[in-house]
Order: sequence, then C-alpha cells, then structure tokens
Amino acid sequence: MKDFFLIAKIISLFGKNGFVKIEPYSDFPQRFVELEKLFIDFWGDKKIFYVEDVKELNNAVALKFINFDDKRDAGVLVGRGIYVEEKDLIKLPDDTYYIHDLIGSKVFQGGKNIGTIADVISPPANDVIIIRNEKSKELLIPLVLDFIESFDPESKILVLKQNVSYDDED
Repeated sequence: MKDFFLIAKIISLFGKNGFVKIEPYSDFPQRFVELEKLFIDFWGDKKIFYVEDVKELNNAVALKFINFDDKRDAGVLVGRGIYVEEKDLIKLPDDTYYIHDLIGSKVFQGGKNIGTIADVISPPANDVIIIRNEKSKELLIPLVLDFIESFDPESKILVLKQNVSYDDED
C-alpha cells in the first residue's frame, strides 16, 4: 500500500477554463510548478491526476488538470485534498521536518516519557506540538529549536531540554 501525504486543498474554481485555486499546506508553493502528477482524494480513494498548467497568484496557486477544461469539469474537485507519494515530497533542510514525521513521536524530558505528539498546530507566531499523555491530558509546547535537545524521525523520539517547563497539574 502506498503512503500519500496531504500537500494542499482545492478551495475554489479559478476562471472558466478548468483551473482550480488551491490552498497549499507547504512552505514551498513553487513545488506545484514542478509536479507532473498528484493524487486527489475521493471518499478515501486516491485518484491520479496529471497537471496541465500552473498559475502562480499573489497568495495562492491555480492548477489545471488534463481533461478538466471548464467550470463544470473542475467543479467536482472543489473541497478535495491534494496528495503526493512519499517519493515526491520535497527534501527538507537539516533540522526541518514534516508534520507526519513528528506525529506519533514519543516525547521525553529528563529520561521521563511525558507523552506522544498527537498533532501540530500553526498559530501565527510558531508551530506548537500537542503532546497527549497516558491520561489523555494534552500539553502544548512551542516547537522551537531552543526547546529541543534532539529529534530522531526514524525512531520517532523527541527529547526536550531540561529547562523547558510546561503546565502539568499532576
């Protein structure tokens, strides 16, 4: 079974020639210019689509897929997720990771397991990891390098520095 990774969502039609406007979930919107194929989710099933044209807009990207030539054709795509296979993910710089690398990682501090990363949220300042402990209590910790001693994406282990404090009422 192939692994697929969400990189964008189709948010609206763009013009009348089959283009759709997307909301990229990537820090690399230029990646869409280089993509030849991608996958769109239809009720849990990923269908392959081939990119015919790309328009870079002010704060967004518009895509046109082969055989989608008007509003009616492209209308069925609005609201759907866009995915790529793992081999088409962008190679990230050192100390930069995909959210899927973080989710499911065990978090340790001072040798103690404080929980597992359940999610990553992106408020305006910086990303925040949501750590869920064995009692399903959630801890929120800013995802900044100053707080992290180490992260091993292969073993899915994140170690926080000793000086990082968090609200733990237990």
